[in-house]
Amino acid sequence: MIGMISSFLAQADWTAPAIDWHAIAPELILVIGINIVLLIDLNLEQTKKWMIATLTGIVLLTAFIPVVTLGLELDGVPRELFDGRYVIDEYALVLKALFLLVGYVVVLMSQNELEDGGYHQGEFYVLLLCSILGMVMMTSARDLISIFVALELLSIPAYMMAAWRKRSSKSNEAGVKYYLLGVFASAVMLFGMSYLYGATSSTKLTELGAVLTDGNLSGLEVVGIVFVIVGFAFKISAVPFHSWAPDTYEGAPTPVTAFLSVASKAAGFVALMSLVFVAFPAASDVYGPMIWVMAALTMTVGNVLALRQTNIVRMLAYSSVSQGGFILMPLAFAGDSDASGAALNAVVVYLLVYAFMNLGAFAVVIAVSRKTHSGEISSFGGLFSYAPGMTVALTVFMASLAGIPPLGGWFAKFNAFKAVLDADTTSAYVLACIAAVNTVIAAAYYFRVLRTVWVDDVPDGNTAPLDPPSPIIAALAITVIGTIAIGVYPRLVAGFGNISDLAGAFPG
Repeated sequence: MIGMISSFLAQADWTAPAIDWHAIAPELILVIGINIVLLIDLNLEQTKKWMIATLTGIVLLTAFIPVVTLGLELDGVPRELFDGRYVIDEYALVLKALFLLVGYVVVLMSQNELEDGGYHQGEFYVLLLCSILGMVMMTSARDLISIFVALELLSIPAYMMAAWRKRSSKSNEAGVKYYLLGVFASAVMLFGMSYLYGATSSTKLTELGAVLTDGNLSGLEVVGIVFVIVGFAFKISAVPFHSWAPDTYEGAPTPVTAFLSVASKAAGFVALMSLVFVAFPAASDVYGPMIWVMAALTMTVGNVLALRQTNIVRMLAYSSVSQGGFILMPLAFAGDSDASGAALNAVVVYLLVYAFMNLGAFAVVIAVSRKTHSGEISSFGGLFSYAPGMTVALTVFMASLAGIPPLGGWFAKFNAFKAVLDADTTSAYVLACIAAVNTVIAAAYYFRVLRTVWVDDVPDGNTAPLDPPSPIIAALAITVIGTIAIGVYPRLVAGFGNISDLAGAFPG
């Protein structure tokens, strides 16, 4: 049999591709870590299952090491694998670091939640690592097929994690809704990808960009672009493809909700950016108006519905939808030569800042809900009287989400507005005005929460001190420091996401 295979390969003149092992070291560490976590979990006593969370955190931090070493070695020259279909550039490394850090914070937020709820821990962390692996792969994917594979790898574990509270009907509903709509969105996106392949005879993003450069797009190419963008619009919960988000976020375990609202959303934006800047640079007449409308609707619908919410998780769900509109806003002008560079930078910076402030807000919700056993905003009344530190942390996150200086959120919003105004067109000014109005609307429900925690009385009169677990405190420390540091010293992230960092991208 071996001889037959060797003979066949010799006749086919096949040679093994050269693989840069250092370039894919983060992915390899995650793959090895997934297998180690699964193996140890199978042989670990029930009383020692807490060790799985620690092991998962070690895997994520270990995967962070080659990201740093690659960043020191790149020096602006990207590493390409598999005929340029998998690229390690500075853009990819920044986002790999983001996903690994988000994963680590989610592990900290999940540990006690899973232990106290009696949920299966080993399987949860294996699925979490698999999803993060898909996200890390997404950052380097420069081919329609590898983008789709990475998307499914990050999505399928997320479907199961959303329904992790199997004894809860809301969690079951969350998982089913997320799964059914996710599969539908994947089908639409795959249909669009097949159209693009049929029209261009290639799945490589740079080759797609070269074919579509003249701007004279055929009907087949236009339909393909529209379908692909619609598929990713679901992933980022853009209106009108957002209907799954509030129910899924409310029904899923809170750490999973935090993971979906930050990491899963960011992965969708990463793929969207790769497509817009590398594959569709001359198709701005197609995707520009689409993204403009989605950004305006997403901001407005998300904020208006958030105003009506009495449950803090559901409010944060609609807040996440509206924040997605702000992140989308610069991409509407990615094809404008004056705004393309600023647009990429604005989206990457916003994703980094958003990760800190949104994860932090969910960490506070988890900590307080352990005592109140309620997600109602009213249950947070008088939080300052028995948990002043937690109240200050929540104030930092809510004020940052509202865009109040000198916190990270103000710089993210400033960057997004600047990118839009750089386009210097009527549509850009109109979208900026819509965003400004929505910023004011958003401040209303963020500050309603702050009024509750600072001014209102404790609803049940129980002012016993809050005693959050140490992993939650660690997660809060990371997110508070990140949110404040970026706002006070924006240079920490201002240089990330330059258009020259994204291999194959060029202004439209």
